[in-house]
Amino acid sequence: MDDQPANLRLLAEVLRDVCDVLVATSGGRALEIAAQGGVDLILLDVVMPAMDGIEACTRLKSDPRTRGVPVIFVSGRAR
Repeated sequence: MDDQPANLRLLAEVLRDVCDVLVATSGGRALEIAAQGGVDLILLDVVMPAMDGIEACTRLKSDPRTRGVPVIFVSGRAR
């Protein structure tokens, strides 16, 4: 997910009424959570510390455990 606390809170609050939400503030942590299974959708920010969303998505799609999980990129940045 996004690495900005305000964006994380907003997304989590909106989605909590309709689904279970797990939050990660880095690409590495997102990979760890996804690898545990039971994830139906991943929201990734493009810009995150240490590992950006593009790299995290590449790793998710190369892992047989997570390659089928849909990924949506989100960002608080304007073009």
